[in-house]
Amino acid sequence: MLTVALFTLLGKLMSAVKEMVVAYRYGLSAEVDAYQFVYNLVSWPLGIWASVLTAVLVPLVARMRVSDPQAIPRFRAELAGFTLMLGMGLALLGGLGIGALLRFDRSGLPTHSAQLAATALPGMLVMLPLGLLVALLSAWLLAAQRHINTLLECVPTLFIAAAVLTFTGGGIGPLVWGTVAGCAVHLLTLLAPMTKRHELVAPVFTRTSAQWLWFWQGFGIMLAGQALMSFTVIIDQFNAVGLGTGALATLGYANRVLSLILGLAAIAVSRATLPVFSQASADATGDVYRVAASWARLMFVGGVVVMLLSYLIAPWAIRLLFERGQFHATDTAQVAEVLRYGLPQLPFYFSSMILVSYALSQRRYGVIFWSGVIGCGGKVIGNLLLVPRLGINGIALATMVVYGLNASFFWLVLRRWSSPRRPAPCP
Repeated sequence: MLTVALFTLLGKLMSAVKEMVVAYRYGLSAEVDAYQFVYNLVSWPLGIWASVLTAVLVPLVARMRVSDPQAIPRFRAELAGFTLMLGMGLALLGGLGIGALLRFDRSGLPTHSAQLAATALPGMLVMLPLGLLVALLSAWLLAAQRHINTLLECVPTLFIAAAVLTFTGGGIGPLVWGTVAGCAVHLLTLLAPMTKRHELVAPVFTRTSAQWLWFWQGFGIMLAGQALMSFTVIIDQFNAVGLGTGALATLGYANRVLSLILGLAAIAVSRATLPVFSQASADATGDVYRVAASWARLMFVGGVVVMLLSYLIAPWAIRLLFERGQFHATDTAQVAEVLRYGLPQLPFYFSSMILVSYALSQRRYGVIFWSGVIGCGGKVIGNLLLVPRLGINGIALATMVVYGLNASFFWLVLRRWSSPRRPAPCP
């Protein structure tokens, strides 16, 4: 956990540097709105794939290492071939779907922002095959309890920052091509540790491995659950574009600062616990639920502390990170206010990540699916109730509804399933 936390801290610091550079160069401009719009849509399937792959592959590999380690190389090669084909298909569908949204003026963006988004789309689609392969290699490294992938996640952010600083002519081009170049180099950096350990295999475009049966059993229901849960980002995006130019950029800056906070604790702990919980379950050792419940309570308390501290320092932090160049004092006030409205989600998010790791280690994929249903429904209801009253602040506050409902759901369901059954009384 400490190793992952250190790597996450370094990665998030690099992300903060990138955000400072983008804010300096662009502020709350139409370029940021357009880039954020396309990036969110393109990265939506990437996020789903990464979450599902990690959730299904890590417990599966833990069991394979115990029961059938010789089958791992073949399954790895076939999964790589499947990932390549999926990436090419998604790039084609993304070009058609997002292109139609922009071409027929269904994006909700102002005209200038929509034109910029159409310019960015062809380059951003390259992220799909590259990003799927990045997620696959990261999942294999995590399954082996090697957490270097957490540190390497900062590679794309460094390339974006370098492109924005180097190409000072303006426009959306530096953001787009910096993102694509960073994604490509990120893939190369993940290939290196696997090559060193002789784990890199050529893709195979067949599915003859016996492990596919176990993979598909968890994949389908996890895919549905994660698609629903991650769709909250798309819901927020289309709510924000209706609030005028700069609203999507404002929400994006606030969410990036929130991601720094979330990553330093919740991501570090969840990534550290999933392989451990999975291995303990595969070996049938230890009271895994008791450990998970203890950590969940601890993380909830830690989330409350972090929420209060973050509320106090929010304006100062936004000013320190962003207020320079094209990012002015009025922008700082707007982003800091949105950030404060987003902070109440922290305790629920922190604790639910531990319970998600436990559920995945037990292959409770149905629980994850229903959490996605609950989360997506909670986000829709929260936005409907709060956005008309609070505007963009309501979008941020509604996320608390998502994670509050999810944390409560996980607590109730997992505690019931993990409680020891009382023996029947003697006649």
